[in-house]
Amino acid sequence: MHESWRWFGPNDPVSLGEIRQTGATDIVSALHDIPIGQVWPRDAIKAHKALIEESNIEGSMLHWTVTESIPVHDDIKLAAPGHQAYVDNWIASLENLAAEGVRTICYNFMPVIDWTRTDLRYRLPNGVYALRFDQGEFAAFDLFILKRKDAESDYTDQETKRARSTYEAMSPEGRTELTKTIIAGLPGKMTEAYSLDDFREALARYSGMSHAQLRANLAAFLGQVLPVAEALDVNLAIHPDDPPWDMFGIPRIVCTSDDLDALFEAQPSPCNGITLCVGTYGSRPDNDLPAMARRFRDRIHFAHLRGVSRGREEPRTFVEANHLDSDVDMVGVIKVLIENERALGKEIFIRPDHGHLMMGDQMRSTNPGYSAIGRMKGLAEIRGVVRAISELDRL
Repeated sequence: MHESWRWFGPNDPVSLGEIRQTGATDIVSALHDIPIGQVWPRDAIKAHKALIEESNIEGSMLHWTVTESIPVHDDIKLAAPGHQAYVDNWIASLENLAAEGVRTICYNFMPVIDWTRTDLRYRLPNGVYALRFDQGEFAAFDLFILKRKDAESDYTDQETKRARSTYEAMSPEGRTELTKTIIAGLPGKMTEAYSLDDFREALARYSGMSHAQLRANLAAFLGQVLPVAEALDVNLAIHPDDPPWDMFGIPRIVCTSDDLDALFEAQPSPCNGITLCVGTYGSRPDNDLPAMARRFRDRIHFAHLRGVSRGREEPRTFVEANHLDSDVDMVGVIKVLIENERALGKEIFIRPDHGHLMMGDQMRSTNPGYSAIGRMKGLAEIRGVVRAISELDRL
């Protein structure tokens, strides 16, 4: 496995020098300063790659090999008039990345919002902080802060009652913080930060959008992108919708094994692959992660390895747990990924996804989910599992 590490560029609180000390060899990065929908210039890609690799020292090399991510403009997802220009720009960015040797591209097709949490500093009993999604708090935001039109139809009477109680128990500061957490943008998100009014307008554009139509728009987009990817030997790795269910009355279409079957039936190109985000898919109890890793082995070009613990009464509530101690069979997933590599004769890129805010990182500036120590702990645990399985297989 290629051990990789996400780096957000020169403003990332975790430096390349620190990443080098973790033992990771591959950098997952992007040009976050380029506005959504614009072309990533080859010169900018080349400069970013040089920034990562120019300080390499013998025996400790870092290479930018995975892009996470080229944003897909909402006009493409809507198939809105004029969206072809954004498709052309996305393809141009892919071509420029390939020209500089970056040939694995993670992306997503989530409408309006990207990955979403309701709490960025949820304290666990041992004193570390984790990312958390609370369905009750989300409903409180949707119903009583955002006041989305027709939102009531998405909730049962009991859910609405609980959401009202949650909302009324919040302080004004708590309501503001919840709003900011959901719509103001997180590191690595491929959507803009919104005001409440802007957010309502963005959601309204998807009014009446069906799952079938959104799938058709994704297939149409890939129908133009995949021939270019094949010609340039580029692998696309779609990230699942996070959380993996419909939100704000808008369909989400990359959530389950059935969703992936539909995607590959529509676009069977071998370059049409996935990012196996274990934590995201694992947020649903109906997703069997070792089985998915085995079923889609030819399609897994990239893997995010993290665990989640789901709520017992409300399974849509989850907290990001230790990498090896959660509701996800992480050891089973890693074992299948190793088997896949041997069967296919190639290694995949993996990275520890998110990490607890712990120890000295609690006193330094960090991006939510992307502190140094928590991710290094996760990488060490993953590395240990890989080593143990590999050694046992040789006995």
